Order: sequence, then C-alpha cells, then structure tokens
Amino acid sequence: MARTTGDRPNVVVFFTDQQRWDSMGLHGNPLELTPNLDRMAAEGTFPACAFTPQPVCGPARACLQTGLYATQTGCFTNGRAHLTRDYRTLADCFNDAGYRTGYIGKWHLGGPDDGGEAVSPEYRGGYADWLAANCLEFTSDAYRTRMFDAESRPHDLPGYRVDAVADCVIRYIDRHRDDPFFLFSSFIEPHFQNHLDDYPAPDGYRERYTGRWTPADLAALGGTTHQHLGGYWGMVKRLDEAFGRVLDALKSLDLRRNTVVLFTSDHGCHFKTRNGEYKRSCHDSSIRVPMALSGPGFDGGGRLRQLVSLLDMPPTLLDACGLQVPPAMKGRSILPLLGGRDVPDWPTDVFAQISESQVGRCVRTQRWKYGVDAPGADTRNDAGAERYVEQYLYDLASDPHELRNLVDLKSHRVVCDVMRERLLRRLADAGEPPATIDPPPEIRPAGQRRVTADEALM
Repeated sequence: MARTTGDRPNVVVFFTDQQRWDSMGLHGNPLELTPNLDRMAAEGTFPACAFTPQPVCGPARACLQTGLYATQTGCFTNGRAHLTRDYRTLADCFNDAGYRTGYIGKWHLGGPDDGGEAVSPEYRGGYADWLAANCLEFTSDAYRTRMFDAESRPHDLPGYRVDAVADCVIRYIDRHRDDPFFLFSSFIEPHFQNHLDDYPAPDGYRERYTGRWTPADLAALGGTTHQHLGGYWGMVKRLDEAFGRVLDALKSLDLRRNTVVLFTSDHGCHFKTRNGEYKRSCHDSSIRVPMALSGPGFDGGGRLRQLVSLLDMPPTLLDACGLQVPPAMKGRSILPLLGGRDVPDWPTDVFAQISESQVGRCVRTQRWKYGVDAPGADTRNDAGAERYVEQYLYDLASDPHELRNLVDLKSHRVVCDVMRERLLRRLADAGEPPATIDPPPEIRPAGQRRVTADEALM
C-alpha cells in the first residue's frame, strides 16, 4: 500500500569522502561544480559553518553513526575503527521505529578481520539492507567498483564509481518507495585513490579544471595542489551530477517532499600543505565540511550562522522524524536554529580530536582557532594525553586561510588563556581524562597591540 504524505519522512544521507567545504558554489567556488547541492542548500537549510569532530575516515564515520566522540567508541584511528554492537547507532534508532534501513558504499568501520572487503554482520552497525565494502578505495578503482551484499557475496558494478554507487541508491529508493526508509549512501569520492596517490576523475573531467581556480590556502602553501586539484574538482563535479540524479529520482517517485536529504562529508583535504598527507590537522581545510539539508522541516530553513558539528546530525535526523534522541548522543538537533532563530545556549565553539598525524585537539569559535599537540604521544595507540602543548592560534577574522600562527606572541596570551579554558571544557564533555595544556616553549614579544579580553571571547 502506498503511504500518505502524513507518514513519517524517509531519510537519505548522501555522504562524500574528503570533500572541501569551499568546493561549494555557495562558499565562493567559481567553477560551478555543485549546482545541485547549491540549489538544495539555497531552498532548504544551509549550515554554512559545519565541521567534523575527527578528520579521519573511520573515526568520523563512527561519530556520525553513533553521535559520540571517536574516543568514546574507541574508533579514534583508522586501525581501531571497528564499531561494535556495544554502541547504539542511527540504524538501531530507525529500525526500532519501523523504518527500513539500508547502507550502500564505503563503511570503514568493519571488524579487525574484515580488511578492506566484506564486513562481518556484527560490525554493520545494525543496517538491515547492505551493499558495501569496508574500504571501498581498496576494492575498487575509478572504473572498477566492487561491493558486497548482506551475504558477503561480491558484486562488480558498471560505470564510473560515483555513478555505480548512485545507481544502487536510486534502485534502492525505487524498491522501497512504499516503505518508510533510512538510507545511508557513502561515496569514496573525492578521496584519493590509495594505490595511485591520485584523484582519478571521470574521463575528460580533470582537463576541465586543471590550472583554474585554486583556494587561497593551497595557492599560498603548494603541497600537491597543482598535481591533483584538477582531478579533485572533476570528482566533485561528478558527485554533484550524481546527487542531482538522486534528487530527480525522489521527485519522479513523488517522494521529494516527504524525504529528508542530508548532504555532507567526513572531512576536508589540504593536499599535503599542513603535514605529510591530505587531512588529519586542525586547519579548516581538514575539519570544515560542506553541508545542506532539505525536506520536511528543512525546506526554507535558510542559512545558519551558528557553528555546527557532524555530531549534531544524528540528533537532527532523529528529531526531524519525530524519534527519540538517545541521551548519550553528544550533539544537538539544529531544528531550533532554522529560520534565523536564535538559541541562546547554542555552543559558540566546535571541538575536534586529531589522531594518526598527532595526538592533538582543537577548538574553534567564529573568530579564533586554537590547537594543541601531545608531544611524545603514540599517534596510533593513544586515544588522548595527560599533557598537551599549545601549537596553533589563528585569528580567522584577519587570517581566514590560517597562514599566520599567533600562538607564541605575548600580545595574544589572553586569547590563548580563554581558548585553553574552552578546550578543557570540551575535553571534559567528551569524557576525556583531566589534562594540562602548557604554553609553547618560547613566548615572543608582542609584535602588535595586545588583544583585549572582549576580543578573546569572540
């Protein structure tokens, strides 16, 4: 029996991998890469300041599936990203509400014996319908896509990889048009292809964008930008085209107005400008992500000025469907913010845990970015540390591309003191053990006027 529009909405998550926030036209990208995403964001809800709590693939996914910090689930590095059934997931919540739950694409939270391929049932996060690979980057290439069904049988899918996954998404929506469904689709693009250390766009797409617009941080710092940015932008373009096809499918099946759609990514990409690889740093190029929502409750929501975390998305999706939000979840529903409404107690900062490249932490306000590092920590095995040292302070008002580190200037000690207290509160909220944060070894004389206490609170 076909459902009526009064039924609970469906949910489709369109999740990309390693997509920079400024790939969106609404964030100033001039290359017209994301017309479908931009249109949805303009007509729906656009959290313009959205951030990941963990700029690594597996840990970020654990955060989004559970609503918990990566250190709370133990999934704080890719090597430890094995999401056990000890933690309640989005799929569990929707299953309990009578939804059909499906997962398509990259998982990266499989068991310790799953490798990059099929995922053991007990590590699938409770999803009932399954077509995925634990590490899609290892089981596929640009024009060779292999995923595994619920019986762990391999399926080789035709077409460019973005299109192969999107085709599966559209077929799933069509098959379950009469069910209330929660579908999580996870694309590997625009992540680099590991064995090539390259960004393989569809044929002809790299050539469209090579040598064109370069974000200011990448232009200033270099890295592998000139080698890879053309292919990266080409992958983003194809993702948006696939996203448009998914939206078209929902419209053609008369499901668009009764389906909540979330588009976002796990983390960004800095093209080896901040460390020896592409992410895992506190800079906005790593932790800021694109985000937009549409559908019931979100259409006409407008541009949100508040800082939003991926951890806010699990309670947001549940809230939008009228489902109870587990009290353990660390984020908050963004629904009260829609329409430009002010929520006085909404957090004025966001927090990220950095792993693998360092054991680090950062906190960001609208104006300031403050990051710390744990010297001597085991970056693969230590979830946190008892002692950190200040590593970064950026004034985003005058230095939005984070090119001038102010952490060792005497003129900015008051800002570091305020941000240190913010970070310590965040560590406690995440359930981390008490820690000390020391200033850098040397404080230089003030090179400019001292920042006031009022400015430090911005």
